[in-house]
Amino acid sequence: MTKFNELNLNPKVLKAIEEAGYETPTPIQEGAIPPALEGRDVLGIAQTGTGKTASFTLPMITLLARGRARARMPRSLVLCPTRELAAQVAENFDTYTKHLKLTKALLIGGVSFKEQEALIDRGVDVLIATPGRLLDHFERGKLLLTGVQIMVVDEADRMLDMGFIPDIERIFSLTPFTRQTLFFSATMASEIERITDTFLSAPARIEVARQATASETIEQGVVMFKGGRRDREASAKRKVLRALIDAEGDKCTNAIIFCNRKTDVDICSKSLKKYGYNAAAIHGDLDQSQRMKTLDGFRDGSLRLLVASDVAARGLDIPSVSHVFNFDVPGHAEDYVHRIGRTGRAGREGKAITICSNRDEKALDAIEKLIQKQIPRIENPIKEEPKAEAPKPEKKSKPSDQKRNEGKRDKEPKGRGRGRKEDNGPAVVGMGDHLPSFIALSFDERRAG
Repeated sequence: MTKFNELNLNPKVLKAIEEAGYETPTPIQEGAIPPALEGRDVLGIAQTGTGKTASFTLPMITLLARGRARARMPRSLVLCPTRELAAQVAENFDTYTKHLKLTKALLIGGVSFKEQEALIDRGVDVLIATPGRLLDHFERGKLLLTGVQIMVVDEADRMLDMGFIPDIERIFSLTPFTRQTLFFSATMASEIERITDTFLSAPARIEVARQATASETIEQGVVMFKGGRRDREASAKRKVLRALIDAEGDKCTNAIIFCNRKTDVDICSKSLKKYGYNAAAIHGDLDQSQRMKTLDGFRDGSLRLLVASDVAARGLDIPSVSHVFNFDVPGHAEDYVHRIGRTGRAGREGKAITICSNRDEKALDAIEKLIQKQIPRIENPIKEEPKAEAPKPEKKSKPSDQKRNEGKRDKEPKGRGRGRKEDNGPAVVGMGDHLPSFIALSFDERRAG
């Protein structure tokens, strides 16, 4: 088995790796680092949680150890689809450059432009950015990409899902043709293949697992949920979620709960907190400081349950997540693999449980087709409530009762005077027995009177 010290990395990088507690590279690292150190383009295809970040940060740091940065002209560029992933990449650089004097800047939304511009003006060796914020700085005339020697595109398939591909193509056109490109993705859609064919030159292709496969260390299960009344379905589903968490007991040390919509993330998080669970929400509409505070709490163990949208499904380095709960079945089958890949990382065991309602069964079929196996069905921990008894039919009157009632109606009402109805008088409906006698008279009788 290959060791890091056999990969021709800078000795100061190796020292940082050793201090971080790593000795053996993962398959994607073992395959990608040697050609990257040779200056070749690399196309890496691997599922989430396989160590892709170190597979490009380690050779980049080694290659950048010689040379100096110039103002507004970064020497390397790393593009990430989300703020969280960009922040994680920045943490990796901090970890592995601790014995080297390399500078970096993080360009993401939710942070002051002035602070970022100050870093760029001094010159940085590594620029880590989301596509939108990078182009904002470029269009303001604060950044030049003509000095980029190494360019990395991380989580390319997520870039495609989020609509960043036109931005990626534009950024490629702003960098030198002679740059080295390291391109990583969990899946290879046709649009991504087109980009790699256009912008990568004879890349070393490293594929360490079947596309979109789930780790064998993850125990999977699905609860088939029958919602009943639509106005109570969401509430009943949250009750099932709480019961699933309780059923795992102490084995569930922490968990990420995924919802498809941001509104459901907030509702689910508030509901859990209402019932006494230690939970918080994270999604794209929260400001950056709040998102980072929530993630830090989840990492250090002060937060047990993280309720998230798919913005948190990719690339977040949280190695010890015991459980993943899919409150909703994801609409894209690939997202299921990325979600459950948050648990069972680095050889640890994990568990992923999905709640599937009737309307989600087609999406579940697509997931099982993708991962090429059936997900075991598990029993709903909430027993179905017994159906309400149908209302009893009204008791029919007996024939004797009907005759008795008819007899009462046939009796002539008591009373005296002109208000009494005559047997042979005209029947007037709705006036009762107190009909004035002059109205009861026929028209001819009244004229005659």
